[in-house]
Amino acid sequence: MIRNSRRARQIRSRWIAALAGAAAIGVLAAEIGPAALAPFQVIADGIPEAIGGATGDADRGRALILGRESANCLVCHALPDPGVRFSGNLGPPLNGVARRLSVAQLRLRVVDNIRVTPTTIMPSYYRIEGFDRVAGAYRGKPVLDAKQVEDIVAYLTTLK
Repeated sequence: MIRNSRRARQIRSRWIAALAGAAAIGVLAAEIGPAALAPFQVIADGIPEAIGGATGDADRGRALILGRESANCLVCHALPDPGVRFSGNLGPPLNGVARRLSVAQLRLRVVDNIRVTPTTIMPSYYRIEGFDRVAGAYRGKPVLDAKQVEDIVAYLTTLK
């Protein structure tokens, strides 16, 4: 085995990026604090209605996606944005995502992608139950609130 092979460096950088994303998500969850989740209904492979009646703002959604301290999407996803200098490749690229998925499908993937892809490494951003090995400080807290979920969905719908 060659320790510094290109493949080995790629694997190490992916793991480092994923761990950094997990750390950032933990920090954000701690900042949100205890919260009751607004009810939502999953129909087929999507959530058709905005969570809690929140109206999303694409500019705020873009900021959340770009922010390393918030959703931290760029750790895993490439984004078709000239201002993005580094992005990950663990998840699918986000260019054209609004052509491939409906608003309802996008919302479910942000809320709880595990319902769609059980083997995903993508965090469930609006879910608090069913996890194991969660640090006490983070139990019962979603990574994003309903408004932030809707902001991200609003931005993703612009990526046609």
